[in-house]
Amino acid sequence: MSYLRKNIADMTGYVPGFQPTDEFSWVKLNTNENPYPPSPQVIKAIQDATGEDLRKYPDAPSRAGREAAAELYGYPVEWVIMANGSDELLNNLIRACAGEGEEIAYLHPSYSYYSTLAEIQGAKVKTFSLKESGEIEGFPERYTGKLFFLTNPNAPLGLRWGIEEVAALADRCAGLLVVDEAYADFSEGNCLELVRQKSNVVVTRTLSTSYSLAGMRLGLAIARPEIIAALDKIRDHYNLDRLAQTAVAAALIDQDYLQSCVERICATREWFSAELVKLGYKVIPSSANYLFAAPADRNGKRIYDALFERKILVRYFSDPVLSHGLRISIGTREEMEKTLQALSEIG
Repeated sequence: MSYLRKNIADMTGYVPGFQPTDEFSWVKLNTNENPYPPSPQVIKAIQDATGEDLRKYPDAPSRAGREAAAELYGYPVEWVIMANGSDELLNNLIRACAGEGEEIAYLHPSYSYYSTLAEIQGAKVKTFSLKESGEIEGFPERYTGKLFFLTNPNAPLGLRWGIEEVAALADRCAGLLVVDEAYADFSEGNCLELVRQKSNVVVTRTLSTSYSLAGMRLGLAIARPEIIAALDKIRDHYNLDRLAQTAVAAALIDQDYLQSCVERICATREWFSAELVKLGYKVIPSSANYLFAAPADRNGKRIYDALFERKILVRYFSDPVLSHGLRISIGTREEMEKTLQALSEIG
């Protein structure tokens, strides 16, 4: 006798990128982490918050973070929600919109965790093929599923769709279009304005990458007030702890530090991309903090294994659509120089 729901017993869980226990002895370019530390203002705010108040529950609605995000993005506070990582928002959007047997969709390849979250809910999953050119194959004139997730820029390819293209896609969705902008800070544009223009658009963000706060698990969403109110009903009532709430407000306020880190990473990305091309790699132009690159022999596993032997971690996907290449996060200039040297030796 099983005490588990059948779909839970049968499902395959999401597998995150490899995390070595001795991480400081590796060049770690496999999980899209920011190579630079968080803003000094964030560190100071967290240190100042580690007092006796930790015995008390945090502010349930995370008002400081919501207010900072509302001010930064130019939206009323009622259009903003904070979350324990953007993954919590993706999960709660499915819970709020898709019942058992109802359909959600996303692109293939993109963030595979959408499928795991749908399986937990008992929702059906549909995927639409994405070409390296950015073309979406087979998307109907009217998609009638409950949710369509668009990772923009795409992970793992780094492709980006402009706001006009996304607006046209929203018009073809009967349900919500969730624009997952986990890497938008590294891009030349975003889709935040569409939330005002289209009633069915939700934009999600994370502070893990551009704000160097992957260890804090912080995310947010911008959406119409009725959608935010629904997400508020189903989130954990104390979903952000006191330190996280302090960190998110300080991070969002210090935009100068954010921009300085983003500029360094984007400059390194463009330089590294050009150097990979010189080595014979095919590189997809990226609007994120990573590159998807394929060697001339289209054998991504060979390169991954050889880099692993040299204690350089990148992300290899066994999926046939992706197995010809690797996703390489952008680290410091020194880390990328070391990676280039290794790739030159591997050949």
